[in-house]
Order: sequence, then C-alpha cells, then structure tokens
Amino acid sequence: MPESTPTPRLSTKISAIAESATLKVDAKAKALQAQGRPVISYAAGEPDFPTPEHIVEAALVAARDPKAHRYTPAAGLPDLRAAIAEKTLRDSGLEVDPSRVIVTNGGKQSVYEAFQVLLNPGDEVIVPTPFWTTYPEAIALADGVAVDVFADASQNYQVTVEQLEAARTPRTKVLLFVSPSNPTGSVYPPEQTKAIGEWALEHGIWVITDEIYQNLTYDGVRATSIVEAVPELAEQTLLVNGVAKTYAMTGWRVGWTVGPADAIKALGNLQSHLSGNVNNIAQRAAIAALTGPQDAAEAMREAFDRRRKLIVGELNKIDGFETPTPQGAFYVYPDVTALLGRTFGGVTPTTSLELADLMLDQAEVAAVPGEAFGPSGYLRFSYALGDDQLLEGVQRLQRLFAS
Repeated sequence: MPESTPTPRLSTKISAIAESATLKVDAKAKALQAQGRPVISYAAGEPDFPTPEHIVEAALVAARDPKAHRYTPAAGLPDLRAAIAEKTLRDSGLEVDPSRVIVTNGGKQSVYEAFQVLLNPGDEVIVPTPFWTTYPEAIALADGVAVDVFADASQNYQVTVEQLEAARTPRTKVLLFVSPSNPTGSVYPPEQTKAIGEWALEHGIWVITDEIYQNLTYDGVRATSIVEAVPELAEQTLLVNGVAKTYAMTGWRVGWTVGPADAIKALGNLQSHLSGNVNNIAQRAAIAALTGPQDAAEAMREAFDRRRKLIVGELNKIDGFETPTPQGAFYVYPDVTALLGRTFGGVTPTTSLELADLMLDQAEVAAVPGEAFGPSGYLRFSYALGDDQLLEGVQRLQRLFAS
C-alpha cells in the first residue's frame, strides 16, 4: 500500500504566521534591559504617558459597580457605541447610527475581523507600503492575497492613484488606506485622499481605513477621512479606530469598527463566537475618554510634536540618514540605504535588518528594521518615549555612525 501523507501536527495556516516584528524587537530590548544593559528602545508604538486620571477614575467607579461585572452585548455598550458614533461624525465627517458601530478588543481585532468578513479565498488586497506589520498576516489568515504598492521617501511614503490602478486586477476586492501611517507618520493631503477614494468608488473596491492615529497630527494638518473626502464611499468602507494611541490606553484594549449595516451585522456574528464583548470596565473607561475633557490628550499630542521635531533634527545630522518630517502618529521612518555597505565597528551591514542588529549590539539602541514593513533600507523609530532617552539614543547613533 502507498504510504499516506502525514497529517501536519499544527495548522499550516497558523504555523505560517510570523511573530509581530515590532513586538519581537521590543521584547528583545526589554530582555537586555532586564539583564542590566542600558538599552534605549524606539521599537514599541506605545505612549509613555499614564492614562489620563479621569479615565482611570471612571474605571474605578465601574469596577465597584456590580452591573459592570457582567457581559455586555457582543457589539459593545450602547453608550459607548453612541459616543463612537459622535466621534466618527466629529473627526471623520461621517454621520452614522450607533447600530453601525461594533466595539472590539483593540484596533488589532478590528483589522483581523474586517479582513475575515470581506475576503474570500484568493481575493486581493492592495496594501500601500510601507505597511504596519500585522496587515499582511491578517490578510493571509482570511485567505486573501496582499498586493504591495510601494512609495518611498521621495513620495513622502504616499501612493498615487496611478500606482493603485497599475496594481488593480479582476481579483482586487479591498484597498487598505492608512493616514496617518504606521510606520511612516505620513498624512495624505485632502486632495490625494479624495482622488484615491474616487478611484475606489469607481471600481467598486471596498476600503478598510485605519484611523487609529487620526487625532495625532501636527503643523496644523488635519487627517481627512476618506469617507469625508468621498461621502458616497461610506457604503463600501470599514473604519477602524480605538482609544489606544490618543489616550495612552494601549493596555485597555478598546477599539471599534464603523461600517455599513450588513458588514457590521457580519462582524457582530463573528465576534459573538470569537470573543464576545470587550471588557465591561474598559468600555466604561473608553466612554470617559471620548466624552470627557480632552486637555490631557492635547498635552500628550503637544509633547509628541516637540519630540517629533527633536528626533527628525537629530537623526538628519547623521550622514546616511534621510528622514522626512512626519505630520502624524509618533514615528519617523528614515531611509538608511546610504549606510548599507559601509563598515562600523568591524561590521558591514548590507540590509536594514543587519543595521538594526549592529545598532543594538554596538550602541544599545533598538529600532525596527524596514523588513518588518516592506522593503529593506529603512528603520522605524517611535518617539513615544521620554525626552531624555529619546535624545540620548540618537546621540549614541551619532557617535556610532561618525566612527
């Protein structure tokens, strides 16, 4: 008898998932810090501020309320869905009924669920690149195909309609649109956002727009939502957002998706089996974040702005760093291709992955290499860390690359 093919021990789909590169670098940095090494990490996209006090207080009040010890509807507390609808109108220019909102365990769950609900096997998703490291994995888990469209520093990391059209095929189902961007901090201007939205509308392409950084913009720039630029696009758009970045609430795990009624119904069905409701107490904290005073959030934004200017100026003092000035989020994404092939401390890196290892080994500075977000030749630095550490880390790099 012919030998049978052995059954894989684990799911081949799950086994193919790569660990989050940003979390991997951050974990390595923290492990070295635990060993006593003075590593400065620019790896994690996480504000270093405490959650504002009035939000914490709302959670404490909720924790003492027996009603908050119970399940909520899988789609979220009605009051929170209403607050999200109000925020969506205020910041994204889209008026929606709260029934078109679903609350998720952070923006990452929203991203995962969005691709699960929209994609069939073989459907293509156009992914402007550089991209957040989770997007390709979430697409693959939904049996979709990621189609990368790369825009480099000379384009301010912003793709054009012409590039998108060149990537479109009969299998194109979804466009991923992220502004402000992780990892680049780039913010699309309103006219380019409108042109891209009109292109998606013309070709019947769904849009997943990740707006998690929309309130973190600088230089008087406003992040124009694609559904505000092209209102007719709302019936084929899922908006992903959350409280994590604006309110320093990364660990609270509250995100959401806003979209057409049929898609939200499907998302609710999925979530009812996947996770049920988000933590009841965290939801009540999120209500306080969205409806309460915004002065603490504004103070954090102003601090990020100050750090943004500092890190761009200091990195651009390094020969070989080309660092565009970002107008959103809390990342810079320098092009470091000019450093590749040069020797530092007896090591000659040929990729940004090797360059990041060199920086960690010789300067005790952690940054995420471009391979995590697309092509090699770039580094992502988060400036969501203390001012003193931010400057000290860059000065270490100045000394390293001057040698």
